[in-house]
Order: sequence, then C-alpha cells, then structure tokens
Amino acid sequence: MSLFPMFLKLEGRHSLVVGAGKIAESKIESLLVTEARIHVVAPQVNDKIAGWARQKLINLNQREFQPSDLEGMFIAIAATSSRDLNETIFREAQRRKVLCNAVDDPEHCHFYYPAVVRRGDLQIAISTAGRSPALAQRLRRELETQYRPEYADWVSQLGSIRENLFKVEEDPEKRRRLLHDMASREAFAARNSVNQEKSNER
Repeated sequence: MSLFPMFLKLEGRHSLVVGAGKIAESKIESLLVTEARIHVVAPQVNDKIAGWARQKLINLNQREFQPSDLEGMFIAIAATSSRDLNETIFREAQRRKVLCNAVDDPEHCHFYYPAVVRRGDLQIAISTAGRSPALAQRLRRELETQYRPEYADWVSQLGSIRENLFKVEEDPEKRRRLLHDMASREAFAARNSVNQEKSNER
C-alpha cells in the first residue's frame, strides 16, 4: 500500500473524537490548532479536555458513543481504551464514508497521524504507514534539532516577500529564481548572522 501525503484544511469542518483520556487529549490538541469544529463523545473526561469544553473550544457530549454521532462529520478519531469499540467506530464511519483513524490500530485507519515537526507555518510530517511510530518519533526529534525555532520567523518573512512579489509585474522566471535564492541555505545563514549581530549590539 502506498500512502498519498497531503495536508488537510480542517477549519470549520466537523471532526469527531470518541474518547476523552490521555490518548484522545493529544488528538484533540492537534485538531485545535486547525480551527476545526471539534465534537468529543465519552462517558468519562479528563481534566484538560473538560477545561477545553468549559472554554467552548470543543463540543462535549459526556455519554457513550452512538453511530449517529458520525452524521455530518468530515473526519473521526476513535481514541477509546477499547479496541473493539474503536473497530466498531471505524466500521460505522466507513459505512458513512467518513475518514476515520482508530488509534494504534493501522488496519482500521483511513489515515495515519504523522510525527510532525512544527516551526510556525513550516510543518515536516513523517510517516511509516503505521509500521513503526517509534522510528517516526526518533526522526522527528532529529529533525527538530536540524530545523530550529527560528525557521518559523523565516518562513513568515518568505511568505510576505512572495506575496509582495506577486502583486507587481515581474518576469515569472526572474521571480522564481529570486524566491529560490531567498529560500536557500546561504540566505538563511546570512539572515541568522545579521540577527546575531543585532542581538550582540543590545
């Protein structure tokens, strides 16, 4: 099986998480940054998830899962402590053509959660197609040391420059070369050198 890598825009889309323990917490947290409309169903809820519900960041139904919970959902995450229940959720989601991830059960997943390095708008996602999440996490840690936090500001700056360049009449080939030069390793090193000098002057 070959996976198709992509980044989904979930803003405003209805997303269901079944479960409200530690595993579900990390899944919900990753959805919060996407501004998805998050619905959580679970009979018992941990303190952090309960706090998100009080802040109205999520819609919480504190009860057992019902198949009708999947109606109108774009994606679903089965994150309960019961493998059988997770499989049931997956089957119900599949019947309704809702993309579903059953945590720690690759056979019952339409998509996998990658290990992600986040630096602002820069995201590097690593997947082993569920074969070895431990390897994906190790590679993530290695990449985090290579792509340091300052990449966040740099990506933001590159985005602003690109946006401004597209506002003016410019030869497309010249613009392409300029954008590639600005995104080069040398340009990043020069930018960091200037920032370091400014920091030393303070």
